Amino acid sequence: MSDNELGLFLRVHREAVTPAEVGLPAGPRRRAPGLRRSEVAALADVSVEYVTRLEQGRDRRPSPQVLAALATALRMNRNERIHLHRLTKAADPGYNCRGHVTPTAEVRPTVRALLGRLEPTSAVLLNQLSDIVAHTNGYERLMRPIGLLDAAQPNLARFVLTDARARSAYPDWDHLADEQVAALKQGPFRAYPPMAALADELTITAGDAFTRRVETVPSLPKANGILRLAHPEAGMLRLAYETLELPADDDQRLIVYLPADATTSAALDRLDSQHPQPLRLVAG
Repeated sequence: MSDNELGLFLRVHREAVTPAEVGLPAGPRRRAPGLRRSEVAALADVSVEYVTRLEQGRDRRPSPQVLAALATALRMNRNERIHLHRLTKAADPGYNCRGHVTPTAEVRPTVRALLGRLEPTSAVLLNQLSDIVAHTNGYERLMRPIGLLDAAQPNLARFVLTDARARSAYPDWDHLADEQVAALKQGPFRAYPPMAALADELTITAGDAFTRRVETVPSLPKANGILRLAHPEAGMLRLAYETLELPADDDQRLIVYLPADATTSAALDRLDSQHPQPLRLVAG
């Protein structure tokens, strides 16, 4: 993580909540987005000075009661509340819940069978470094033409942040880049040696596109949403995605893409009309 992930998480949420959402008047002199620190303090029944200390990283271990009050004041959902509590446990820069286990490219037989059952749906299995360890043929048909699968060991974050083709393929590239960095930061980040090595690489190869996001994007990617993809063969697609986290021992996540509208559904049907092939596994 950045050296003040808890403060960043609180500040970003404060700026995202409008006064109207918490029953406060907007007022004519409001310059900054979202809530003021004084308003959050009043809603959570803590001092303004304490909210400031938390956001600035001068206090990184608030009590569970204070965290609950802040989460309520900032209208956090269940997943965000859980993440907020995890950030207090990871306040030590040396904290590493993954130990020194090497990221795996192995896929359990039942997960492999699940991917096979998902055909012809586009689905991809990623490890904690965002390496692509397995995918369906539907994903192959979708992503091979944009260049994502060209590398010997394809990596989603590396492609999005460093390959010029990604900016053409993803109309909402800025948002997607935010999400890729958020996914990499989730967990111990640089305290985990393999992730530190990838972060060092991206610092050089992606530069400001990566380093600026490390400092400004909270470490909680969205589990679902809409991805727009400019496909060379199928045209503009709108894909609804869902992210499914596998058990901790796997440390992998499965992302499934479904058509978000009738036009995309018809376009995917045309792509899927090709003869199906066996499931492809990408060896690490």
